[in-house]
Amino acid sequence: MTLACVRPIPLIDPAPPRGPVHRLAGGWVRFSHVERLRRGAAPEIVAASDLPEAALARLTAPRAPLAGLTLDAPRLMGILNVTPDSFSDGGRHAGAGALEHARAMLAEGADLIDIGGESTRPGAPELPAAEEIARITPVLSALRAAGVTAPLSLDTRKSAVAAAGLAAGADILNDVSGLRFDPDLARVAAETGAPLIVMHSLGTPETMQGLAAAAYDDVLLDVFDGLAAAVTQAEAAGVDRSRILVDPGIGFGKTLDQNLALIRRVGLFHALGCAVLLGVSRKGMIGTLSGETQADRRGPGSAAIGLWAVQQGIQVLRVHDMGIHRQALDLWQAVAAPAPPETEE
Repeated sequence: MTLACVRPIPLIDPAPPRGPVHRLAGGWVRFSHVERLRRGAAPEIVAASDLPEAALARLTAPRAPLAGLTLDAPRLMGILNVTPDSFSDGGRHAGAGALEHARAMLAEGADLIDIGGESTRPGAPELPAAEEIARITPVLSALRAAGVTAPLSLDTRKSAVAAAGLAAGADILNDVSGLRFDPDLARVAAETGAPLIVMHSLGTPETMQGLAAAAYDDVLLDVFDGLAAAVTQAEAAGVDRSRILVDPGIGFGKTLDQNLALIRRVGLFHALGCAVLLGVSRKGMIGTLSGETQADRRGPGSAAIGLWAVQQGIQVLRVHDMGIHRQALDLWQAVAAPAPPETEE
């Protein structure tokens, strides 16, 4: 099935518009028009009501809960790296520190936690599966033993690690390779019923940034097509589309300009009919744009981009600085989320 590349244009003013209005993915964003994107053609603004029925349904259908979390409001995923070499917090949350940090993020307002045992920063080498399992399973087991009931996501590219992590207490699988590294990971998700996040990336962490400049004809449509292929691959393995989230992979094989192009029109990925996750927290592009060289001081810039994404209907933000993001999101929701008008369809 060919998916229409259409981006819903959010209505952000509290005054109700005239004419038919639609609710994006059963959530908090309203839209009446979309931007149609096609290769070799200028973008075109069209009324959403003029879209084919199937295309409009992919934009408006409510997204299924994520491991019990409804997605009719924005969700914050806290990052818990149990690695010695992650780009901004390597080595800080290993061992007993992992449980303490997870509890702190939940107390600050995290809706779920994403646990990673292998660094995928630019230039990072591959970690053997056995070593990755040895890092993540004690943390998952300790969190569950300590009574943590929030959904736990496992950030891994490997099917063996995925299976071990789910057995130890993980609920969700988050594959930064988009099933390119180990296609069997989709089978693990299918057999266990775990939700699956597929992210767009190039090559491997060691090679991805060197590939970025020459990789794309049209970064928006190329990433859209890449994610569409990953979703199709997961479905073929038995994962229902309702359990798949997509992530455009900011910083994973993209230049600064390519990252900005994706963020500006990130709402395009709703047209895949899946919930959308965005991870920009503390990334190099924020340092470049803000002049902040210290990664752990990029929380405000990360939150600024996060609020832009939420305004575009993005359901999940993956973040480091939970307190900053929760405060920013709570204030945005209080001010900028209007009640739907009576003309909503």
